[in-house]
Amino acid sequence: MEQVRGAVELMRPTNAIAAGALTFIGAFVAGGITDPTPATFAVFATILATGGGNAINDYFDREIDAVNRPGRPIPRGAVTPQAALGFSAVLFLFAVLLTLLLPVIAIAIAVVNLLALVAYTEIFKGLPGIGNALVGYLTGSTFLYGGTAVGGDLRPVFVLFVLAASATVAREIVKDVEDIEGDRNEGLNTLPIAIGERNALVTAAVFVAFAIVVSPTPYLLGTFGNVYLIALAPTILGLVAGTYRSFEDPTTGQTWLKASMFAAAFAFIIGRAVVVI
Repeated sequence: MEQVRGAVELMRPTNAIAAGALTFIGAFVAGGITDPTPATFAVFATILATGGGNAINDYFDREIDAVNRPGRPIPRGAVTPQAALGFSAVLFLFAVLLTLLLPVIAIAIAVVNLLALVAYTEIFKGLPGIGNALVGYLTGSTFLYGGTAVGGDLRPVFVLFVLAASATVAREIVKDVEDIEGDRNEGLNTLPIAIGERNALVTAAVFVAFAIVVSPTPYLLGTFGNVYLIALAPTILGLVAGTYRSFEDPTTGQTWLKASMFAAAFAFIIGRAVVVI
């Protein structure tokens, strides 16, 4: 039972299910839930791939976790490193098999994402800004993956992808500012360490500004109506407030930025729902 529990913990199920929910939102925003089969395949593939990514992340971080997070499954002995690696491979395999049932563009996105998940911890995590950008892409691409899985109108999905990716990059930079002392002690070279805290926060603000600028695009294209703009207002306010707070309190700032991304997803759901109705 301890091994089973450890395997489940490796997946970080809450995180994996949340990623699956983002994929479903992407499918819904594209207007492609009339046939639930492709959306279902995409959601479960996302959950499995995210779980596999989390498991392989723990495999690569096992030595650091032995010091900083000894309660994790590998350091506490619930799962061996080899078992974690094998478990990750199995999850990735099933994710790939489900994805092969989807359109070619969805398969291409999945392949890129799987490679990025594997490469993140070992290659890109310690590079200033690169790791932030990769996390932003992976978060935003869950919407894009869901939309391409079902077809439909991909224009609003692409905007949601850009918005979510930009906001996530900003949040990841602010998180690095929050964790700067610990990262410095670990020998990591995050963006705040490389260019300074204030410069990093200004960089985050630029990404937020870009997210705000692109957010009205579905309305401007005529895809969504006035209701979408009203639903979008909390997102804009949250992004502005989160950015402002980040300069004084990074912990609060990054929390606001995270909440704003979910508020954006809600706005897109409302925009599509009104069109359907």
